[in-house]
Amino acid sequence: MDVSSFVTFRNKLVENCGKAIIGKDEVIEQLVVALISGGHILLEDVPGTGKTMLLRAFAKSIGGDFRRIQFTPDIMPADLTGINFYNQKTGEFEFRPGPLFGQIILADEINRATPRSQSALLEVMEEKQISVDGATYPMKSPYMVMATQNPVENYGTFPLPEAQMDRFFMRLSLGYMTREQEISVMRREDTRAIIDSLDRVVDWEELSSLKTVFGAVRVSDDVAAYMMDIVDYTRKSDALSCGVSTRGAVALYRASQICAAMQGRDYVIPEDVKREAVCVLPHRLTIISGRHTDSVRFTLNMLDEVPVPLENK
Repeated sequence: MDVSSFVTFRNKLVENCGKAIIGKDEVIEQLVVALISGGHILLEDVPGTGKTMLLRAFAKSIGGDFRRIQFTPDIMPADLTGINFYNQKTGEFEFRPGPLFGQIILADEINRATPRSQSALLEVMEEKQISVDGATYPMKSPYMVMATQNPVENYGTFPLPEAQMDRFFMRLSLGYMTREQEISVMRREDTRAIIDSLDRVVDWEELSSLKTVFGAVRVSDDVAAYMMDIVDYTRKSDALSCGVSTRGAVALYRASQICAAMQGRDYVIPEDVKREAVCVLPHRLTIISGRHTDSVRFTLNMLDEVPVPLENK
């Protein structure tokens, strides 16, 4: 299997997005993993770290029909999916599609919407289709939801339920830049102007080809068993009330395959699994109330404890 196309695809997107977002190549690579897998992204971090800017730069780099939705407490499901309205000129009802009828959807501050409006995303994220008044409308392919949320503000927010969190392929966090990187951002032109100047660097044919062939990346029996050991660990832990679902196990498997291909290998190694587990698993874990830990720390500790398969000599 020739994996050079994966490496080229990754490099083009990382380089282009890196013009706007400094020092976050690893996060951009994970966005590429999610894009190839057909999954959705939840980008969670404190305000002002560049979440929206990163996703706008990524959307600009891959092209497609981009829609941005600013979630607020008063937004209604129909504002997202669209409505049937009566056209007095024709005397008939017509469907007016909402902003979810795009390809790359930026759902900004998703946890500011009410659960009723958040649920409008469930069907389109899982089924790639929207139902309105008994009619079903398929989405264009590829279709990707990239959502942001602020984890530190509780006022005026509605936490996402576990069922919806599980529908996100991975959860990412940008974090702060280094001192030198932040000084360079302060000195340069406005990030919005840089994003506006970005060109599309990949096309849908490239993406479609990668989506078709990444499943051919080999996963040995030992590495597959290692993934299952990790999943079983979460289901048996006394610190968790809810472990990783089967959807989460499949996500880890696919992410590891794509990660290996983007590193130039046609086979998965345990390091690929570890790298992707930190992005794919934590948001699918429910820590028992009162435990002095969080899901990311739990995942890191778990990866230290689960035995890694050794190469056969």
